[in-house]
Amino acid sequence: MRAAPYLNYVGGDLLDSAQRIAVENPATEEPCGRYASYTADILDRALAEAQAAFRSWSATPIGERSAWMKKLAGAIEARRDEVIGTLVAETGKPQDNAEYDYGMLVTCLNFFAEEILRLRGEIIPDAGGGHVHQLIRHPVGVVVGYLAWNFPLLNVGYKIGPALAAGCTCIIKPSSTTPLATALIGEIMHSIAFPKGVVNIVMGKDREISRRLVESPIPAMITMIGSTEAGCRLIRDSATSIKKYSLELGGNAPVIVYPDFDPQLAAERTVGLKLANSGQVCVSPNRCFVHDSIFDAFIDAAKAQMAKYHFGAGRGPEPLMGPMMFKGHLDDMLEKIARARSQGAQIVFGGERPSRDLCPQGHFLQPTLALCDRSIDLCVEEIFGPILPVIRFGSDDDVVAWANESRYGLASYVFTNDLEAANACAERLEYGSICINEPWYSVELPHGGLKQSGIGKDCSHLSLEEYFDVKRVTIKRERRAFAG
Repeated sequence: MRAAPYLNYVGGDLLDSAQRIAVENPATEEPCGRYASYTADILDRALAEAQAAFRSWSATPIGERSAWMKKLAGAIEARRDEVIGTLVAETGKPQDNAEYDYGMLVTCLNFFAEEILRLRGEIIPDAGGGHVHQLIRHPVGVVVGYLAWNFPLLNVGYKIGPALAAGCTCIIKPSSTTPLATALIGEIMHSIAFPKGVVNIVMGKDREISRRLVESPIPAMITMIGSTEAGCRLIRDSATSIKKYSLELGGNAPVIVYPDFDPQLAAERTVGLKLANSGQVCVSPNRCFVHDSIFDAFIDAAKAQMAKYHFGAGRGPEPLMGPMMFKGHLDDMLEKIARARSQGAQIVFGGERPSRDLCPQGHFLQPTLALCDRSIDLCVEEIFGPILPVIRFGSDDDVVAWANESRYGLASYVFTNDLEAANACAERLEYGSICINEPWYSVELPHGGLKQSGIGKDCSHLSLEEYFDVKRVTIKRERRAFAG
């Protein structure tokens, strides 16, 4: 644990405050760092600095903006071990997961630095032939970004990558559970003299920091990764002026395993995705529908796969699963398991904390496999932990309709070798992403939800478009010369 506190980064300066808040390593339950909490003056300055910097940053040539983004990516890479070590300490992630989290920030900066150079204008044909119509993109303005605690740096990349490329300025509010690696990015920006006020990072625990930022008329756009309830609250709090939104919210991802697919392979891929980041992922499988004829084989394979996992943070035997990121979240998982049992679920693997001999400290939870009915609470709301409910379906059941029985619509997964079944699922499933036979995510692919899972897209060229307003310019072509 370093002695110096992590500081707010505002207007190109690193700002301290009287209040210091400790962050706990969830794998050891010991402090891993302290950060300086916001003050009202820090928040006001962040808003003013972002507003002032927008005028210059939005006018900066895109080639120069792209170069700054690549310079930042290179500076982060130069301190790779320090950044990843900070991530491991504050999240308890296994090393490979922390490397992925860090890597996605660098990837996003480089991707959007290139994507902005590929952007093209648009001319609209004139039906009458007497006008020229042109669409011009203009950056929306100041963007406030609220980040979830599960992937601190990936979430930074998802938000500042497209915003900076488009010419927007940002105020980033990381989760108070995992703010340290994000604060370290602020230190790196300070070290390379990144243009002042273009990115501002403010930290703090209570809702006042969020309310003060979004109630201001200065932000033109609010972007967030978090729960649907938090998204609704944010929209209410920010209704002091008209703003744009890009929100990635809750999920309740279904998996459908058809009888023509290898149950062993389906189980390996489903469990692998379920236990990634200990299930603390918005696209994590939440309800697994398995056909009668392969149900027992799938369950046996899933249990065998779960039994392979070890517990720990950083480097260790693979596959390695980290802890729940805070004690309250572990308690919530245990309560979900108890309630599922009371509603008739059969827990066939896990369901408890690991023994104290195995894990003497840390907020760890065993991978858990639950055989249940689709109507119980565990299948209705997002789990956000290493608990996999499995539901049996028969040939006469409309399993796609079952999968759509959710207010969420973020991610879904299908395993089948039948092209007709795959196409039917792609057409009918009410989810923003539908992965068939293998889960797959990358910065080139749009990511976002339907229904109550959000507004807008992260990643890809579609994310970049979120950070622009579009102006239409019409010019009348005059053929008559002006005599003067």
